[in-house]
Amino acid sequence: MHPGGSLSHISPMDEECVLLLPRVCELLSNSGKSLPDDTSLEKLLDWFTGLTKAGCSLLDVCPCLLDFISSVVNKTSSDPGVLSFALKLTGLLAASDEAFTRLQERSLLDSAFSLQRWQQAGLWEDPCLRIGWIHGLKNLMQHHKALEFFVKSDITKPLLQLQTDPSLFVASAANQMLAHILVFSQSVSATGCNGVDDQGDGRELPSTHRDVAVAVSEYLKQCLVPGDGAHLHQTVQNLKLLALLLAQVRPPLRDELFQTAAGSLEDLATAGYSQLTLPLMDVIMAAYSPEVPDQHVARLLSSMLSTKKPCDRVQAAASLLRHGHRDAVHTAQAVKALLLPLDIVTGQTLMTEDDQRLSMADQLKSKSTCVFLIYVCLTNAPQITLMPSDILPCPPGHIVTAVLSVLKLASGMSPPAGSGELSRHIVRCGRVQKCALEALIALGSSPVAKEKTADVFTVLIQYLDNPDTDPTVLHKCYQALVKWISLCADVSSETQQLRQDIAPVVRKRACDVRWEVRDSTLEFVGRLAEGCDVSRALLDACCTTPLLREALQDTESYVRASAISALAKTLAQGWQQGAALSQEEGEIVTLLLEILTQDSEGFPRRAVLRYFIAWFSSGPLHRSSSSLLTRCVRRALSHVCADLDWEVKVHTLELAELLLDKALSGHRDHRRSPPHPYAVLPQQTCALHTHGDGDGVQPDLAAALGELVEQGAVQALLCGLVDCDRPVALKACRLLTVLRKTLCLPSQASNIAAGVSCDLPVSGWGREIRRILGEEQGDVSGGGDAAEDGGSELGEGEGEVTRRGKVGVCEVLVSLGLDERLETLSQSSDHVHNSPLSLLQDILTGSGAHGRPDAQLEEEVVVDCY
Repeated sequence: MHPGGSLSHISPMDEECVLLLPRVCELLSNSGKSLPDDTSLEKLLDWFTGLTKAGCSLLDVCPCLLDFISSVVNKTSSDPGVLSFALKLTGLLAASDEAFTRLQERSLLDSAFSLQRWQQAGLWEDPCLRIGWIHGLKNLMQHHKALEFFVKSDITKPLLQLQTDPSLFVASAANQMLAHILVFSQSVSATGCNGVDDQGDGRELPSTHRDVAVAVSEYLKQCLVPGDGAHLHQTVQNLKLLALLLAQVRPPLRDELFQTAAGSLEDLATAGYSQLTLPLMDVIMAAYSPEVPDQHVARLLSSMLSTKKPCDRVQAAASLLRHGHRDAVHTAQAVKALLLPLDIVTGQTLMTEDDQRLSMADQLKSKSTCVFLIYVCLTNAPQITLMPSDILPCPPGHIVTAVLSVLKLASGMSPPAGSGELSRHIVRCGRVQKCALEALIALGSSPVAKEKTADVFTVLIQYLDNPDTDPTVLHKCYQALVKWISLCADVSSETQQLRQDIAPVVRKRACDVRWEVRDSTLEFVGRLAEGCDVSRALLDACCTTPLLREALQDTESYVRASAISALAKTLAQGWQQGAALSQEEGEIVTLLLEILTQDSEGFPRRAVLRYFIAWFSSGPLHRSSSSLLTRCVRRALSHVCADLDWEVKVHTLELAELLLDKALSGHRDHRRSPPHPYAVLPQQTCALHTHGDGDGVQPDLAAALGELVEQGAVQALLCGLVDCDRPVALKACRLLTVLRKTLCLPSQASNIAAGVSCDLPVSGWGREIRRILGEEQGDVSGGGDAAEDGGSELGEGEGEVTRRGKVGVCEVLVSLGLDERLETLSQSSDHVHNSPLSLLQDILTGSGAHGRPDAQLEEEVVVDCY
C-alpha cells in the first residue's frame, strides 16, 4: 500500500468513512435516479479533496473508487448528477502522476473525457454533464502527462465552443479552464517535463503545447467580430475570455494573443455596439502595460473615448478611471467626458466649449438616460477632484459646486438651471439624491473641501428640514453632515450658524412619524457625541439628554436601541471626568433597568448592556456613580439566565469579564489570554491587592474572589456554561478557564476553596452544574462535607438550596472539565452532525428511501448535509 494511503495516516472518523465508502459507491453506480439532496455529491467531493490535500493517495486509501468510475462512465443510464460527480472525481484522482497512469491503463480517462462518446449517448445536452466534464479536466491539469493528454485528445476546440454556451455556469467554467490551460502550458514549458528549468525563460512553448495557444488565437481572430447583431452575446463571451487570458498569461504569449486580436478589436471599437463598450474596455485595460506602452492600446483607447454615442463615451471614461489608468492624454479625455453631463444639467461652467456638447444634450433629453449619465458622473466626481491640475479642465472646487447644484435641483427646492428641461429629469429622483450625497461624503476628503463647508451645510440643512426627504436620503444627509463637520477645526461664524440651524431640525426629526427618520436622527446625535469640539458644541445646542430620554419610550425597538446607544456616547465624557451623576441621569438608569428586564425586543436590551459596559469601562467614577453602577451590574448579571436572546447573554458575560479583569488584574497567572477590549487598566482599579510571595497563599485573592461571587459574576459564568446557545457557553467556558488558571494553583487551591463558596440554585442551571459535577466525582448531592456548609440556606430568589447548595468555587472550577468542554465548544456543531461520516450515512439512508415506491407514504427523510 502507498505510504500516503495507509489508514494510520487518517483520522478515526475518516477511517470509518473509508469502510463505509464501498456501499456508497455501489449505491451510486447502480442508481438510475438522483439523490434526494443534490448537494450531497459536491460535499462528498470536498471530502476527497481534503484527503488529497492531506497527502493521502485516494486510490490506495479508497480502492473501490477505480471500479466506481469504471462502472459509471461506461454506463449511459447513470444519473447525470452522478456522471458529473464521476468526471470531477476522475480528474481529482488523475491529478496524481501514479493515479493518472493507473487510470490510463484501464482506458478510463479516454472514456471519461471523450466528447464524441457523450454526444453519441445523447447526454451532452445536459449542462450538469458539461460542467462536470470541464471541472474534471481542470482538476486533472496538474502535471505534464495531463497536458499531453489534453493536447492529444484535441479538447481545445470543444472548450472554445463551450465558452459561448447558453448556460452561464458552463460558459464561465470553460473560460476559466481555457485560461488555466494556457497558464499551465507556460509553467510546464518554463520548468520542463521533469520539473527542471530546461526551457530557459519559457519564451518558446513546445510545439504540442503551442497548438493550444495557436488554436485559441485563431479562434478569437475569427470570432470576435459578429456577423450580425444576433451574435453579440457570443462576442461578449469571447471578449470576456480574451480579457481573462490577457490578465493571467505572461509574455510573450500575452502579447501574441493581443496582437492577433488587435485588428478585430479596432473593428469592434469603431462599430459602435453599445453592448460591447464595457467588455471592450476590460480587454483594453487588461492589455495595458504602463512599463511598455503599446500603440494598439493607445489607438483603441482613443477610439473608445471619442465614440459618437455619448452614453458609450461616458461608460468608457468611467471604466478607464475605475481601472486606475493614468495616461495623461486619455485621462484628460475621460475627465472631460465625465464632466460634460454635469456641466449641461447644472449650468456650472466646468469646461470650455466641447464639440460633443450638442450630441450629449440631445441624449440627456431622455429621462432614463439623463439619470443614468448623472449617476455615473457623480460616482466618479470625487476621484476627478484629486487629479493633477494639468488634467482638470476647471478648478476642483467647481466640481464640488456642481455636485451641490445637483442636490439642489434634485430636491426640487432650486429652480431649473443650465438646460432647464434637462434638469427637470432629476427632480425628486432618489437615486440621484443618494448618489450625490455619497459623492459629497467622498468629496469631504478633497483638498478643497474646507472652502465649501458653508455651502455644504446650507444644502444639507435644507434636505434635513424638507418634509419630503425620503428616509434613506435623510440618513445619507446625516452621514454627509458628520463628515463635513469633522473638517471644522474650531467654532467659527459658519459653525455658529449651523448650530442655530441644526437644533430645531434635530428636535423635529426626532419626533418624525417615520421610525426610520427618528432612528437616523438618534444615530446622528450619537455620532456628534463622538466627534470634535464643534460636534459637541452642536450636541449641546440640541438639548440632547431630554430628547434621548423621551426616545427611550419609543414604540419602535430600533429607535429605543439607538437612543440608548446615543445616551452612552453623550454621557461618556462626564463618566471619564469622574463627575457625579445628575438626578436625570439616575432616572435614566432606572429606565434602562426596566428596559433590560421588561422590554420584549432584543435590540434595546443589548443596547442597555452595551451602555453599562461603556460606563464600567470609562475609568474612575464618582463614589455615588460607582455605587449605582455596582448595583446595575449585579442586577444585569442576575438577569443573564432569564433572557432568551443569546447576544444579550454574551453582552452580560462581557460585563462579568470586566469584573474579573478589575478584581484579578494584578494577580499571577491572570490574563494569559488577550485582555477584554473594554477592560479597565490595572492603574485605574482600586488598590485592592497585597500579594504574597513565592508559593504562599495570597489573602487578597480570596477577597477578590468573594467580591466576584457577591456581585454575581461567578454565578453568571456558571449559568452561561450550560446555556443552550453555543456562543454563550463558549464565552463562559473561556472566562471560567481564565479564572481557574488564576485561582486554582496547587499550593493555594484548598485554602481559597475553603474560604470562598457560591450558591447553586435548586433548578435550572444549578441542577445542570450539579449533574456535570456528579458525572465527574460521583453523586455530589450526597457529599457529607458539603452538607454542613448550607443545607437549609436560601438562595436569593431561587428557593431552597439543596444539601449541595453551597460549593467551593475552586472545587467547581477544577471539577467541571473546562478544557474538554472548551475544545468541544470551540468546534461548530457541524463537526459532529455534518461530518463526512454523517454525509455518507445520509446518502445511504436517503437514497434507499428515495428509491422505494412507497417512500412517499413514509415520513420524509431529512438529509443532514454540511
